[in-house]
Amino acid sequence: MSGPAREWGAVETLRRGWARSPELRQGFGWTMALALVGTSGRLVVPVLIQQAIDRGLRPGQVDVPFVVRLAIIGAVAIVVATLANRLAVLRLARRSEHALFGLRRAAFAHVHQLSLADQAEERRGALVARVTSDVETLSQFFSWGGLAWLLDGTLMVAVAVVMFVYDPILAVVTIAVASPLFIVLHLLQQHLIRAYGRVREANADTLTAVSELVMGAAAVRAYGIEARAGGRVVAAARVQRARGIAASMLSALLFPSGEVFSVLTIGAVVAVGVARGPGHGLTAGALVGFVFLAYRFLEPIAEFTEILDQTQTAVAGWRRVLSLLDTPIEIVEPQPGTALPVAAPMIVVDAVSFAYRARLEADRDPGIADATADEVEWALRDVSFRVERAMAVAVVGATGSGKSTLAKLLTRLADPTLGTIAVGGVDLREVATASLRSTLVLVPQEPFLFDTTIEENVRFARPDATADDVWLAFAELGLDPWLESLEDGLATRVGERGEHLSAGERQLVALARAYVDNPSCLVLDEATSAVDPATEARLARALESLARGRTSVTIAHRLSTAARADHIIVLDRGRLVEQGSHEVLLAAEGHYADLHASWLDATAATR
Repeated sequence: MSGPAREWGAVETLRRGWARSPELRQGFGWTMALALVGTSGRLVVPVLIQQAIDRGLRPGQVDVPFVVRLAIIGAVAIVVATLANRLAVLRLARRSEHALFGLRRAAFAHVHQLSLADQAEERRGALVARVTSDVETLSQFFSWGGLAWLLDGTLMVAVAVVMFVYDPILAVVTIAVASPLFIVLHLLQQHLIRAYGRVREANADTLTAVSELVMGAAAVRAYGIEARAGGRVVAAARVQRARGIAASMLSALLFPSGEVFSVLTIGAVVAVGVARGPGHGLTAGALVGFVFLAYRFLEPIAEFTEILDQTQTAVAGWRRVLSLLDTPIEIVEPQPGTALPVAAPMIVVDAVSFAYRARLEADRDPGIADATADEVEWALRDVSFRVERAMAVAVVGATGSGKSTLAKLLTRLADPTLGTIAVGGVDLREVATASLRSTLVLVPQEPFLFDTTIEENVRFARPDATADDVWLAFAELGLDPWLESLEDGLATRVGERGEHLSAGERQLVALARAYVDNPSCLVLDEATSAVDPATEARLARALESLARGRTSVTIAHRLSTAARADHIIVLDRGRLVEQGSHEVLLAAEGHYADLHASWLDATAATR
């Protein structure tokens, strides 16, 4: 996973962000042209003041018609400049919102394209922060800071050109005295970009702590550890506060620096201009006009000092989002992609090995294929077996043996580090995603239900299904008595993550969802692992109905489920150690027989 945002500089981050956001580039030339028109209008006033002093004011009289004409010209120029600036602001704001929408959508889609191996290495709160709060910093920046950089940047360039036309010597004095400010700002920028990067990381830590506390509220209350759990949030918030204060103290140096250099620059211009006198071609009007130009030149610098801290926050957030988008997608959509057969397929697992840290190790050592078990944390190692068409296979093993990992690989929620998995004679890496998801469905150990009705949760897999289709699914699975026992039936709301239902009831809804999807191959991960005996019996009947005529692989925690399978795969510490029928494996008196004996003892002890 991407981990902490990569240490790109501000310029590199902006370059990458610009390349990633075509919406910003669209029509940018016209926006810049409008900004230049608006800037030119602001430069007219100093020129008109100079003309009014030098040509409109004469000893003992004022050329009123001439001054009035200048005033009219100035008013028209200001109106045109204001309209141009307004249009430039609207164009940039509109493009910025489109760009932010595209960035949010890209980040959200990228998170869902990452393999579960990548997601397992990143905290969910940090991923949420990158899609939400980090992008929000860009929204705040574009609403003011980005506009300031565009308008004030063009103003500074235009003013510098006009100052050199007016008087090259005073222009050099202005830039020479103001130049050290750029060095000061650059040094502060280097510290600020790191400081605000740490602030964004602390923000992600806080969001992670809060999300864990909210999602784990039941466990926190059950064990009475509210104070300790809340302490984690407080500790994360304190770190965020400390880092925020440190960054704010650095940014607090910016505004006074701009004020000091503004005073020094204007003082130097006036001193040099007066010292040179009229004999050097510098009239009184030209000097006054140049002072106004110098103020125009310094105004953006002062504003830059105010927006620089916001810019650093935005750059830090942008860097984190771009770092996420640069995380390689390991599960690549094949082009064009092969469709799986409609009939129940055969599954062939050939020498499959998988490591959750494999990508990180591969980055360090491209020869991961030759890595030893000590160098890589293997979840599965050299696993091979076949599942014939319409066969029911159970996978058993102790906790941590790699059963759930195998289920993820079979449904291509991750790709094997080594080896291949073929379904219907096609390598999963070559199967079109749409065909894979419609043919092979995973019913996970903890099915996720959305905060809506049972009907909507079942229809989630097939939006075109009707209420009759959903009811038929429960009936075909033999679950209609349970559904009828609910006061609102299909309209029963399940609550957030299905919390209004028991663990077993959530599994029933998940089975109905899979039935409605009508896949030809099923992978059932610990479907009966957390239910009472009565619900287990109901689930067993439903599973038998669901798997009929389909190829199925069941991750079996309770060996009563395994005993009903056609074939059993036994895993131990990531390796396949036995396979065969229930009777054959019991007779072999190996790992499966030991697991079965332990299960019988545990079952007897609970009676």
